Order: sequence, then C-alpha cells, then structure tokens
Amino acid sequence: DSYSNQNYYDPRWDDQPYRFKGFYDQHRQITQQINSKDDGIWPAEFQTPQVFIRKGRIVNWENYKEYTEGDSFDLKDIRLGNDDLYSFEPSAGLLALCEVYKFWMAYADVDGFRIDTVKHMGRAATRFFSSVIHEFAQSLGKDRFYLIGEITGGRANAFDNVEMTGLNAALGIDDVQDKLEFMTKGYRNPEEYFNLFTNSLDLGKESHVWFNDKIITMIDDHDQVRKGGGQKARFAAHGGDQFLLCVIGTNLTTMGVPCLYYGTEQGFDGNGSSDEFLRECMFGGSFGAFRSAGKHFFDPSNHIYQETKKMADLRKSQIALRRGRQYLRPISGNGIDFGVPEMLGEEIRSIVAWSRVFSSEEVICAFNNDFHQSLTAWVTIDRTLNKTGDTYICAYSTQAAEMGNAKLTVEARNGVAVQLTVPPKGFVVYIKS
Repeated sequence: DSYSNQNYYDPRWDDQPYRFKGFYDQHRQITQQINSKDDGIWPAEFQTPQVFIRKGRIVNWENYKEYTEGDSFDLKDIRLGNDDLYSFEPSAGLLALCEVYKFWMAYADVDGFRIDTVKHMGRAATRFFSSVIHEFAQSLGKDRFYLIGEITGGRANAFDNVEMTGLNAALGIDDVQDKLEFMTKGYRNPEEYFNLFTNSLDLGKESHVWFNDKIITMIDDHDQVRKGGGQKARFAAHGGDQFLLCVIGTNLTTMGVPCLYYGTEQGFDGNGSSDEFLRECMFGGSFGAFRSAGKHFFDPSNHIYQETKKMADLRKSQIALRRGRQYLRPISGNGIDFGVPEMLGEEIRSIVAWSRVFSSEEVICAFNNDFHQSLTAWVTIDRTLNKTGDTYICAYSTQAAEMGNAKLTVEARNGVAVQLTVPPKGFVVYIKS
C-alpha cells in the first residue's frame, strides 16, 4: 500500500489507504494478535486487514466512491468488490458475509432480512448478495424470502435500485415516516401521504401495484435521520401515545408493506439527542427501556399490543386491506359540500377517510385526529359498488362497543356516501354487511 500524509488520528476518506493499526482485544486495547474469542473480530474470515477498505470515515455523504468506500463513523467498511453490474467479482469479504447470513437463515429459520444503507453497498454488490440469499432461501423451501433494502431518496431512485438489484422492497422512500406520523398527529395534509401511492406512471408503471408491494411503511425507526441532528423521538413520546392506535391502524390498512419497529406495540416513548434513545432494550434488567428498567417488555396483555393484534387479524381477513386499490375520500359536514380534508393554518383536526377496493369489495377506514371530541362527516364511497340502502357494519373501532354494532347506511350524496362518526383520537374500519 501507499500512504498519503493523512492525519493518522482522524482518518478521513481521501481515496488513499490507511495503515492497519490493529484490532481491539477484550480490554479494548489495540492488538494485531487475536488470542481468544473475546479479542478482535469474528468469524475468523474477517481477521485480515485486506478484508476492509481502510480509506477512512465518510465526510461527504453524497460523494460517490466516498459513500461506498468510506467508514460510517467508526464502523469499518468491508471491501465488497468492484461496483460494476456487468463485470462484478465478489470479494472474499462479501463471500464471507453471505455465509454469515446463510448461517442465520438455517439456524434461526428467519424469513427475511433488512439490509441497512444499501446506498453504501453499491448496486453490484447488492445484486450479488440478493441472488445468493434468494437462491439459498429457495434451497430451504423459502420461495418468498424477503429482502428489504434501506434506500433513501425519491421513488424513482428506489424503483431503480429494487428493480436492478433483486431486492423485494425499499424502506425510507420519500420520507414516508414523516408523512404518516404527522398526518395522523394533525400536522400534514392527508394528500401528502396518500399521493405517495398514486403516481406510478412517473416510473413507467401502469398501476399502483409496484407501490403496494415494494414500499415499506412505518413510523418509528432506529435512527430517524429524517429528523436531523437535533432531538429525536418515537411516535409515542411527548404525548404522541394518544394517537398511537390511529397511526398503527392507518399503517395496517393503507397501501404499502406495513412494518412495526419493535417496542411500538408496547408504547415505547424514547426521546433524546441521539439514536440511543430510540433503541430501548426489550429484555428488562438494568438494560430496560428508559425510565422503566427492571422489567421486560414482551407483554401480550398490553392494551396497544392487544389492539394491534385485532387490527392485524382484520387485515388478514380482508383481502381489500392487503391488495386493494386505495382512495382518499372527500368528506362533508353538511352532506352537500364535499372536499378532501386540508390543514387550516399549521394543523388539521378532522376525520380522514379512505377506501380500499378489491374487485367488488370496498372497505371504509377512517381516523379522527381531534384530541377532545367525536367527529361526524359524510364520506364519499364508490358509486359503482354501492347503492342507496346498502349497509356497512363496524369491523373495528378503538371504542370497543361499536364493533359489530355500529352501522352505516348508504345515501345518495355526492354520488353515494355514508355518515360516519369516529371517536376522539379514534380509528375505525367498516365492511359491507
């Protein structure tokens, strides 16, 4: 190797290799001799400097080569191979990584992996990894093994990455988390979220299907890059737990592939100035979640967990909630003047309603992001699937007494519509009776 006159104690990427300094031993002292399994790095295939690129940490996260070759802070980047889709040759490090992932598939019977920061792998290495993992999964009888890649940026970028690499779906597109979280809390226009799933023609796709099958939708995540370097917080922090069932219900009944970050179903509310506040431990003891050490959080009696299960079971029973088209519905207070709900000033307190339509089935979903009161509105539905006098029954409500009892009757308003009441901070689903 050749060495530039870099700062040895602050190695920044400048496209030149750095001298190998050593591994940490069990006492976090630097050593070049690995003496036990408490030392260095394992498996043994990674115990050679040549496995790592060693060009220093990333400074400019948008500079190509720097973001594929540089270290992410003090996380050392493994050499994966040349970044050429058509003449790619995997490195020894990538081949070893594939074996590690294959081991966990066979040992723990996992059904999918989330691949962090695909951008930093490069498309060629990602495609090789995807092929190896899918082929091994098929050899185990797992024909639908799921690979989710974290791909930030717009939908076109995500589409290109998924289609060219063989990933099954993308996470982090067009700031889905922000739009879903703050729409439910009343600080984003509903159209901003629902329009994420309508412009598939922009990508040369002639239907909604790509977005329904390939976009991961969620609220909480492990680092919240979208919120910048300031205060980070789970959805339930700062009183957000009031709307937690609304947002879980919306996530489970709108398009995309719904994903719950661990602990959301237990009401985790970590918040603070760094990622560590979003990575609470489920296992109790001295490592318990913030403000709650000394107990574990695998609690099936938790109210949020119980309601999430009800909503997930409903999703499973209704094909329209899994595969149907999606329409944000115009609403009306007087049954005459209809329009899509919009913010007044910097917030919105309203019923937000949508339909999922599959073949001849329509399912009506809605939430109310008013803190204090039930709201009632006329909601437009499909005039070709409904006629006056048809009825819908409540299949789910955050107000339990409504389930199986509350009914809606279709009337001739704005085509056809139903008059819907949603409890404060509530979420409801109605199906044809």
